[in-house]
Order: sequence, then structure tokens, then C-alpha cells
Amino acid sequence: MVLETIAVFHSPLTSKFGTPRQSGVVSELLGKIVLEPPYRSADAIRGMEGFDYLWLIWGFSANRKQADSLTVRPPRLGGNDRVGVFASRSPYRPNAMGLSSVKLHHIDYDCDDAPVIYVEGADLIEGTPIFDIKPYVAYTDAHPQAKSGFTDTTEWQPLEVVFSREAQQLLNAKEYQVLKAQQPIISQLLMQDPRPHYHTDATRVYGMEYAGFDIRFTVAERVLTVVDIKKK
Repeated sequence: MVLETIAVFHSPLTSKFGTPRQSGVVSELLGKIVLEPPYRSADAIRGMEGFDYLWLIWGFSANRKQADSLTVRPPRLGGNDRVGVFASRSPYRPNAMGLSSVKLHHIDYDCDDAPVIYVEGADLIEGTPIFDIKPYVAYTDAHPQAKSGFTDTTEWQPLEVVFSREAQQLLNAKEYQVLKAQQPIISQLLMQDPRPHYHTDATRVYGMEYAGFDIRFTVAERVLTVVDIKKK
């Protein structure tokens, strides 16, 4: 089987660090799907507006290594306990393919690359290749009473996110106004704790790339503090 890229995803997130580990976690994070020329036609998506959610099948294009183990260490388990790769959502798999459920926001039929599909809640980074798009169908795809393995028994504790006075002053500056409007979404991303779970140094400064900015932060005692914001 040869997989063909039918579309490319565009996101304010340009690296894996800080990207949600599951779709829907940051529900208002907006991204867009630009179809490749052979499929760039309103006919290809006729009827899509009738659905609230879509399934995206895509490639882990930013992975720098191949899967080399049959077990993985999910962040939900603290990065220590191992489960089977096929009992996880790990991006390091025999075939580097992802599956995400995203909410359809709107479709732009008038832009240069029309039709462009805007979606919310994606866990894809800028430039991710998409191999297929399918509608989410509630009567078959939704299983609200289903067991969810270790995610049922291990509670996820989001971080508290605060902005230092210096960082807030930057957001109030004119040239940062576009970013300030995204502050609630940035906070939702950061509260998921993008750090590797074996990192515990409270003095270490991390950086998350977002919409052409580098969001710099530290983490201590479950509190994430944004200490600086730099234009890239």
C-alpha cells in the first residue's frame, strides 16, 4: 500500500513540544486543513458541513526515530510504568500514523486555496501530512460507557499556569496583541505539562513555540510560570 498525502495541516504549533497529547484536550485550538491540488475541490467535501466532527488519519512526520520497542511509557502514568504499544496512543509505533477526532469549525470557499477546512481541538503540528478525512458518526463512533484502561484509574492533574509580571507586560504591548488574544489557549496548552515527566528541575527554563513566538516557562510545585516571551 502506498499512502498519498491528501492534505496538509496548518497550526500555530510548530514543534511537538507543547502540542496536546490527545485531540480535544485544548478544544478551542484552531487549525486548518489545506487539500492538495488533486483533491482541492468543493466536490471532495460535498456534504461535510452536515457533520460536527471529523476523523483525521495522519502521519507522525516530526518523529526522529523509529519505534524500537513493543512497550512504551505513557505520560499519564508518570513516564515510568510501561504498557504495550498497541494499548497506548504513543506516537512511536510500527507504522507512524495518528488518528484524531476534531471539531469542524467552518469551511472557507473563497480563499486562494479553497476549500480550506478549519477545525478545533487538533493535536497536529504545522505541516503534518493528512492521509484521509472521514466524518465522525455518533451512532457508531460514540461509546460513552466504554472502559478506557489506565486512563480510568490514573487521574490527570493539570498544572496551574501563571504569567509573570514581565510576561504580562509583554502581552500588553502593541506588537504582542495577536498573542494576547490567544492567552487562554496558551494557558490550556501549558497546563497539560509539556515537559518530559522525568524533568523535575524547578530552575530549568523551557520554551514552547507558538504562532511565531517562543513562550518561556519554569515549573515548580505544580505551578507553571511564564517568565518570558520572545519573537522568533
